[in-house]
Formats: sequence, C-alpha cells, structure tokens
Amino acid sequence: MTQTQHKLYVSFFLIVTILVLALLIINGYAYYTTPLEEKFFSESHNILKPSGILGHGFGILGSFLMITGVVIYMVRKRIKRFARSGALKYWLELHIFLCTIGPILILFHTSFKFGGIVSVSFWSMVAVFVSGIIGRFIYIRIPHTIDGNEMNMQQINNLNTDLTIKLINDYNLDNATIDKIDNLTKVLHQGRASLNELIITFIPKYLENRKKISLVSKELKENNISKYNRKQIIKIVKEKISISNKIYYLRLMQSIFKYWHVAHLPFAIIMLIIMFVHIAVTITFGYRWIF
Repeated sequence: MTQTQHKLYVSFFLIVTILVLALLIINGYAYYTTPLEEKFFSESHNILKPSGILGHGFGILGSFLMITGVVIYMVRKRIKRFARSGALKYWLELHIFLCTIGPILILFHTSFKFGGIVSVSFWSMVAVFVSGIIGRFIYIRIPHTIDGNEMNMQQINNLNTDLTIKLINDYNLDNATIDKIDNLTKVLHQGRASLNELIITFIPKYLENRKKISLVSKELKENNISKYNRKQIIKIVKEKISISNKIYYLRLMQSIFKYWHVAHLPFAIIMLIIMFVHIAVTITFGYRWIF
C-alpha cells in the first residue's frame, strides 16, 4: 500500500465513523433526549428502543463489528500462517475502526439506559474503548517496521542516519545546515525518560519542537532553498524530531505498553463473556429481530 493509498484508507475509516455518528444523532436526538418516563409515548419508541427494529439492529451490528474487529486482528497477529497477509499496522487500523463503530452502535442500542449485568458489559466496553485509545497513543510512540514489528535501538538509529543522508544527497544542503539540523534533532540520553517527565514536559516538548522546525525553516529561507524543497526538507526534519523523541521515550513506552496489555485484555474478556450471555438470554426470550 502506497502512502497515498494509506491516507485514503485511514480517511475512509474516519469519514465513515463521523457519518455514522452524525446520522445516529440527527435521526434519534429527539428520542434519546426524551425523559425516560416519556419515551414510551414517543413516535420513535417502537423503532429505537433496544428491542425495536433499529435499536435491536444497532446492537446486533455493533456486536458483530466488535467481535470481527477483535478476531481478525488476533488472527493476523498470533497465527503465523497469516503473517504475510498485509502489514500489521493496517490490520490494527481496521481493528480500531471496527471497535470504534461497534461501541457507538451499541451505545445507541441501549438508548442510553444501562442496568443489571448488561451495565457491567457496557462499562467494560467503555474501559476497553478508552484503554484502546491510550494503547494507540503508546503504540505509535514505539517505532515499528512497515510489517508492524517493533524496531530495536540500532534500527531506529539507522533510520535516523538514513534521513540525514537523504538530506545531503537529495537537497545538497551545506555542512553547516546539516549540522544545525542534527544538533536540533539529536537525543542526548537514549531511553532515559520517566513517566513524570513525560507528563510534565509533554506540552513544553511540543512547543520546543515547533520552535526547532521554525529555526530550520528560517535557515532554509536564508539559504534560498526553493519553497517545494523547503516543504520536503521540513517533512524529513519533523520525522527526525519524531524519531529522537521516540528514542528518548522508548524504554518508558515499552514498559507502559506491557502494563497496558494487563489492563486492556481482562476488560475485553469480561465484555465479550457478558455480551454472549446477553445475546443468549435475548434469543431465549424470543427477541429474534427480523430473522
């Protein structure tokens, strides 16, 4: 998959998610905001209630999407036979998409009313969803190969060096400019960051990186580098800054990611078990939807 195709791939997921959420809100806002004791008298009640034609459908489709999202990612990640079935990060993005749409549909399936054992499944789902967002934040801060395998420190440093060579060969930058870029993007202490430092310095680091990019841009203008080349060079500089930050936080992120798995998996298991119990009970009591 090329970079352009990947952007379209991710953009499609984002657009579909926004459209689904927007349609659900627009078409059901009046019903979902009606007080609980008055919902029975709403014209939309028989359609949007949890056992209604649409409400029930939201639950079925949402559950199917979530289960599918979990299963396909686990199969791709754990079973060697499927190791060559596309880069792991693309499957992860599909997993995130399905496990975002699924909970949204299930939320509207409940009509925002939670009770009994199902509420345990729902809040477990919320915990899985939130922890998934946190996990994604951590994951993208650990460098990976195109296949999704975690890179070691040597590979990361080699990637950083390759970017410097690209700047020299493709844009003919002078030694002074190259040295300035390397000084602005180098890491003084590899993998030495602490969690407190990550929290405290997150915003200052962001502002500092913006300042570095501004300094490089100013240097390029002074050297009369064309606008197009400046844009391409800045992209590489941003990547070098990103790599340097990842190197600095690597050990911390690796450690947090291990603990994250401990929290994410149990909630997912609880959610799925109660979900299957809920489905079994629903079928037992005759709620068959349109089948």
